[in-house]
Order: sequence, then C-alpha cells, then structure tokens
Amino acid sequence: MSGQPSDVERIKAGSDFLRGTIRESLQDPLTAAVRTDDVQLLKFHGTYQQDDRDLRDERRRSKLEPAYQFMVRVRAPGGIVQPEQWLALDQVGRDFGDGGLRLTTRQSLQFHGVLKWNLRATIARMNEILLSTLAACGDVNRNVMCNPNPYVSDLHGQVYAHVQALSEHLRPRTTAYHEIWLDGEKVVDSRGDEEPLYGPTYLPRKFKVGIAVPPSNDVDVFSQDLGLIAIAEGDTLIGFNVAVGGGMGMTYGDRTTYPELARVIGSCRTDQLIAVAEAILTVQRDFGDRSNRKHARLKYTIGDRGLAWFTAEVNRRLGWELAAELPYRFESTGDRLGWVEGSDGSHHLTLCVESGRLRQEALEGLREIARIHRGDFRLTPNQNLIVARVCAAERPRIERLVREYGLGEGARRSALRRGAVACVALPTCGLAMAESERYLPQLLEKLEPILAEAGLADEEIIVRVSGCPNGCSRPYLGEIGLTGKAPGRYNLYLGAGFRGDRLNCLYRENIAEAEILAALRPILHHYARERTAGEHFGDFVVRAGYVRSVRGGTDFHGDPASEPAVPQGKPR
Repeated sequence: MSGQPSDVERIKAGSDFLRGTIRESLQDPLTAAVRTDDVQLLKFHGTYQQDDRDLRDERRRSKLEPAYQFMVRVRAPGGIVQPEQWLALDQVGRDFGDGGLRLTTRQSLQFHGVLKWNLRATIARMNEILLSTLAACGDVNRNVMCNPNPYVSDLHGQVYAHVQALSEHLRPRTTAYHEIWLDGEKVVDSRGDEEPLYGPTYLPRKFKVGIAVPPSNDVDVFSQDLGLIAIAEGDTLIGFNVAVGGGMGMTYGDRTTYPELARVIGSCRTDQLIAVAEAILTVQRDFGDRSNRKHARLKYTIGDRGLAWFTAEVNRRLGWELAAELPYRFESTGDRLGWVEGSDGSHHLTLCVESGRLRQEALEGLREIARIHRGDFRLTPNQNLIVARVCAAERPRIERLVREYGLGEGARRSALRRGAVACVALPTCGLAMAESERYLPQLLEKLEPILAEAGLADEEIIVRVSGCPNGCSRPYLGEIGLTGKAPGRYNLYLGAGFRGDRLNCLYRENIAEAEILAALRPILHHYARERTAGEHFGDFVVRAGYVRSVRGGTDFHGDPASEPAVPQGKPR
C-alpha cells in the first residue's frame, strides 16, 4: 500500500463485519436513502443505492430529495436457476421492483426500482427460495461464472460442481447478513464473527472468477481476475489452466488505469482448484492497493510487482508449483441461439434477450414455461437465457409457448443484434456518462443497413456498448466497442479478438452517432471487399492497419488515429 487507506477501507474496518448502521438506516422514516457509509456496506449485501437520473432536475427544482431506489442482485453460481425459483424471482420483481428482470453479464439477475422500505422483504424472499444476494457486489469474490455448455451435458455437470464449490468456499462468513435481512436477531454475538479468508477489511476491490469450457469462451475468461480454462480428456474433466489478472475497468485521463487480459500462469488438477483459488485471492488480499481504489484490482497488483513475482508467491502459499499450461483452443465468445440437443438426449433452447432486459410480455411467457418445465433455466454471460434440460416429450409444449409469446423472435434478428451486449447505464447507474442499454437498439438499427449494403448482414461482429469506461459490458473485448464519454458522445474502439484473446484499441475519441456511423461505414465496406476466408472483423481492422494489435493493458493507451484508413481499400 503506497499511502493512507482509502475512505472505503475505513468504512469496512469500522463496520463490525459489514453491519455498520444498516439496520438504523432502514428504519429511518425521514429519507428514502441510507446513511453515506451504509451505501458502501450495502454493496456487500447485494444491493446498490441509486436514483432515477431522469427525474433529478425536476425533483431538485421541487426541492425534493432524489428519487432514491435500490438495485438488488442475486448470486446464482454458474447462472443456474430452477423453475420454482424463477417463478419466485418473477413475483419479487412484480411485488417490490419495477416489474421487470434484468440478466447481467455475470450470469446473475437483478431487480431495479426497489424502495428502501421493501429491501428487507425483497432479500428475505431470496432466502426463502434458497438464493442469496450476499457477495453479489462489494469487495469480495462475486458470482462465479460458468460456461452453460448445454450440448455437452456430462462435462457441464462436472464443471458446475466446481463452480458451486468455489462459490461456497469464497463466500463471506459474516453473520450480519442473516441478522439484518432474515430474522432480525443476532445469531451470535458479533464479537465472535470472523472472516478466515477475507479478514475484517475484506479485499481491496472486487474479485471475479469465471470458468470457460473450450471451444467456447462465452465467459470471456481473460476478463476475469481468476480465469479458469477447463481441460478435458474425452468427457472427463482432468484439470484447469489458471489465468490471472484480467479486468475491464479504467478511468478516463488516467493512463495508469487500463483494461487487461488475464495471463495463464500454469495448470492444476481438479482436486487442487480450491487451494489455488484461495492462494490467488489471499495474495491480492495482502498485496492489493488499499489507498487508491482506481488502482486496486488484481491486474494492478500483478502489473506493479510482475507476473513472475505473483506466480512465485502463489506457489509459495500452495507449497507446490503449478504445472505447465495445457493445450486448448477457443473458437468463439457468443451463444448458440435456438435449439440444441445435449449429449444425454435432452434439449436446450437459448433465447435472445436484448441487453438482458426482460419485460412484461416475455416474462409472461417465461412464467408459463416455468410452470411446466422440469429442467432448469441458465443465464448466459451474454445476457441471454437458456431453457435447459428439456425432455423430448416436453419440447412441443415449450415451442408452442415460445411462439405464442414471441420469445423466439430474437433468434431471427440480425447476426449483429443477436450478439450485441450493453450495460444498464442511464437512468439508474450513478457512474453512467451516456446511454447504453437504451441507446443500443437505435445504434444497431442504423448499423444494420450499412452491413446489408456491404453484404455483411449475416456476419457475426461483436458489438459491446458501455455508458462509462468501467466496462460492465466488457466493451474492450468488442470488435466494435463504445464507451460513454458524455451525453450522446462515445469513444470508439476497434479490433478485439473474436475469441476474447485480444483487447480493442481506441480509434476515435468523444464522437457522436453521426461520426460513429461515418467512421464505420467505409471500414465495413473495406472489410466486405478484402477480408480473407474466415477472417473476423476484429482481425481485419488490425491487419488493414486501422488500429494496433493490443495484447495487454500496458499497451492499451495510445493516440487515436487522426483519420480513418483510406476507404478505397488500401491499408495505411
């Protein structure tokens, strides 16, 4: 640590293992908000205080406090939710939220519009259906991600068992969660609380774990603090490659911050996984920056001290050395939409959900499916939804409901639209500088004719849009990436790898929609004319000289190109 602890460190240290004054804040009838310190502590309990930014000016003029509300996020390891849980979650959204549900890029699910007076009832309802919001946010390990892998059912089951074990092992142990949200009574004297893994101040920043199953990199494994690549022999899982130090966030104007790709430091057997994960997390706990939260993720700990130092420290804590990296190959990062048949003969339907936002008609259809479905639902890392493990006899009934409620329409949209991802941004995210979820449909509607005129309507191009540089939608892994700079203005990034193994590069800074479209049109036409067989858009723009190849975060920052590549078809 290079300086005094940040204010958040003070809050955590004095919180009595995440209690703070949350109970008192919830009981205060004079405001719809909670106390300032409790805003930070509530994140560990799975909820963010927000306000409706569309109403800020109006309420300020009326001398009213902001329209405070809360986003509540569920922790669902591997994104698996049972039908009865789905029905209960849907009811919670209608009873306490804004009526909708949103699928996140971490295979989680969140409610928006929950009022302070309903927070306790909302979170208690999660416990009733054997789900939790604890550690869905905060300076702890977040929701553990897992490739849904619906068509290799046996292997998915083996990997998912490790996801559940990791999630449980890395879970905070404080009894404050039960005390505040469930029965309201102290389970034990809080002085007996301890966090054997985290300690009283938890981690310097959030920590993310994801497991990919080649050939699919749908979890964007290199964006994780700890990325695990499942290695199988036939249908048997034998171990994991271990990658460390990924992360998407950065801060504009601060070149010491950057998105980063995780790097493989070795491999481990399946029975060694828990020990490896704990060693990596505790190195970050002990050496991460607790002074500057913008510099507190694992990627900066590794950047400051070196990958060799980090690997040696992990090996020292393990008492043995990680084995050599094992061979693997990724082919894509997206989801396979529509029906697929699994190795066990069951059927799986992946539904396209634009920006993960489920609204009334879709929820009505899914409600009907959940009432008859005997398998499970799987939330994908690309904000889509899988109706999984459907038996052959059940499939016709589900197909009928999909048609009746228009749930299959997403699969018939353009290839561009099917793979696009956006964060929530305005009006609820306090960090948003520009629209994202609400802007994405408008952007795609204007890009689709350009692709059609270039003969690229069926071409998969990864588009990621974020309302700010913090990267919740993993924009720096988009072949076309936009990050909000100001209302209606974005930075345009190009050139990420289709397999999630290369960052994109800044191409134009602080531009509006007309400039975005004007920049992309000649590049897309150039791509259509001169791409090689099987060449993806991100690879082409690097080969054609539009942007540099960026393989690591320290190479991310560079001056944007002064002009687009020559549109006549000659690379610079």
